[in-house]
Amino acid sequence: MNGITLHKGDLPAEIDFGPVVAIDCEAMGLNLHRDHLTLVQLSSGDGTAHLVQLGRDYDCPNLKALLTDPKVVKIFHYGRYDIAMMLRWMGITCAPVWCTKIASKLARTYTDRHGLKDVAREVAGAELSKAQQSSDWGTAELSDAQMQYAASDVLYLHQIKAGLEAMLIREGRLEIAQACFDFLPMRARLDLAGWDEQDIFAHS
Repeated sequence: MNGITLHKGDLPAEIDFGPVVAIDCEAMGLNLHRDHLTLVQLSSGDGTAHLVQLGRDYDCPNLKALLTDPKVVKIFHYGRYDIAMMLRWMGITCAPVWCTKIASKLARTYTDRHGLKDVAREVAGAELSKAQQSSDWGTAELSDAQMQYAASDVLYLHQIKAGLEAMLIREGRLEIAQACFDFLPMRARLDLAGWDEQDIFAHS
């Protein structure tokens, strides 16, 4: 498929995504403990996407090296889930990270629409289809529609990050946002440890 490359098992070592890479993942469901991580999508922001279809042994040293590289910033939309999934199934702590959903909530205070579809439309002028959101991501052969959907989740994240970062700077909230991003790997650990439904900062 044009602009989309599917890799089985691991990411080729020779691919260079540069200092900032957009990341997303697909799984068999939303339950961190039960539902296997099956696919990781990546883009360097050049209009192309790489999809890594994972085996259940998660023997993917090249992908893990990229996701844990301290010199590469990983952009997510709702990174809390993806980072927790990678910690649960791949055994890695993905960092440093930048989350466009958190950035949207801190910058776009004039709306309560912070899903990727809404943010992409406003910030990047992109229309995303969510038709394949509920799909069998554990199948051995992904359909063209699945691959297009998976790719679309990372292709615009660099542009979205740039737009939201400018808004955060304008509103004087970039430092707060960065502190939230830095906390995300620990938030993922709390989710996996049983504090996913409890606000530990609340009084009660």
